Amino acid sequence: MLDAMGLTIGIVVGAGIFATPSLVAGNSGSVTTVMLAWALGGVISIAGALVYAELSATYPHAGGDYHFLMRAFGPRLAFLFGWARITVIQTGSIAFLSFVFGDYASGVVPLGPQSSVIYALLAVAVLTGLNILGVRQGTQTQNVLTAMEVLGVILVIGAGLSVTPAAAAAAPASAPASTSFGLVMVFVLLTYGGWNEAAYISAELREVQRNIVRVLVGSLLVVTFLYLAINGVYLRALGLDGAAQSSQIAADLMRKAMGEPGAVVISILVAIASLTSANASIMTGARSAYALGRDVPAFAFLGRWDGARKTPVVALYVQGFLTVALVLFGAYTRGSSINESALRTMIDYTAPVFWLFFLLTGFALFVLRRREPQVQRPFRVPLFPITPIAFCIAAAYLLYSSLDYVRRGAVAGLIVLASGVLVMLVAKVKREA
Repeated sequence: MLDAMGLTIGIVVGAGIFATPSLVAGNSGSVTTVMLAWALGGVISIAGALVYAELSATYPHAGGDYHFLMRAFGPRLAFLFGWARITVIQTGSIAFLSFVFGDYASGVVPLGPQSSVIYALLAVAVLTGLNILGVRQGTQTQNVLTAMEVLGVILVIGAGLSVTPAAAAAAPASAPASTSFGLVMVFVLLTYGGWNEAAYISAELREVQRNIVRVLVGSLLVVTFLYLAINGVYLRALGLDGAAQSSQIAADLMRKAMGEPGAVVISILVAIASLTSANASIMTGARSAYALGRDVPAFAFLGRWDGARKTPVVALYVQGFLTVALVLFGAYTRGSSINESALRTMIDYTAPVFWLFFLLTGFALFVLRRREPQVQRPFRVPLFPITPIAFCIAAAYLLYSSLDYVRRGAVAGLIVLASGVLVMLVAKVKREA
């Protein structure tokens, strides 16, 4: 259980908390709005975790969401989820993490005007190549890297508490050009994202019926505390305007607290955290693509497993190619400034599709309770149906908010998802299992 909690916290507390707070601050009208958004993000995530805890305890399976959607809605919707995961959700997440790595690595060793893009492309190529060679991360390595990530958050919190509050000398914060609480929550919950990956290890968790809820809820309580603390010190040290205008918010805070050496240290730490999360996403993403290839004959090429290297080589190649395309799309449709452009493109691209399937997974709980009342449920969502309804309402609102903020990236993501319907028909995926 502790290993699973370490894995979950390590996935969630990644590089996002060092990047998205500036976007949240830039779209909020006050410090109160910022802190409320981060607290609400924790509450929504815990409500969703309770839904996933019941599904995972009742139907433990390595397929996670794919398996839940298959049981509730059949192979066609499950196929669309698998298609979205390889073309939008997982590849978009890897591109996002690669951009953050590029932004912070450029702060240490710049490579020219397109430095962030170059670093992002190198990260995708090198990490994909290492996984193709068969490199694996064990539980001990993951726990060490998770400890480094959490240590980085604690370091920033301590540094923020040591500096003179910005509000004491700064001018009153100016209101952003436009504010949308729904858009703010899209950024916040992107940073909380990843906890649902615990569903993919449910089949391997000891005493899953009892421990899965402890893993999900316990991990998110720790994450929520850390996120509230670090955003509090960002605002304390930099002020709302300073946080909103920062392209490297953690590095700027450390520079104020410790000078240039502090900024270099945190930049290296964030870069490592980005690579850690990106590598984990590459590993899990390729394996979900491999599972899709095993289920759908038309995608059998993805289901090839290299016995000597013990890795799905073809799935890694395909995933790497798609991620490189997304990095280029994010960079050259918005420019080379990550926080103001390419990072936002990746959020636009992935958010509507991500929340659509989160909403459908919430619906799956109601469908399976009604369709399979005889199945033993070791854990039941407390306050049913209020808790899952609240999660579904939140997911629907965030789906609407991400669509309401439609840009080319969002349109592209939805077009790619829609193309999955054509692919599904060509692949002759059956309506029923």
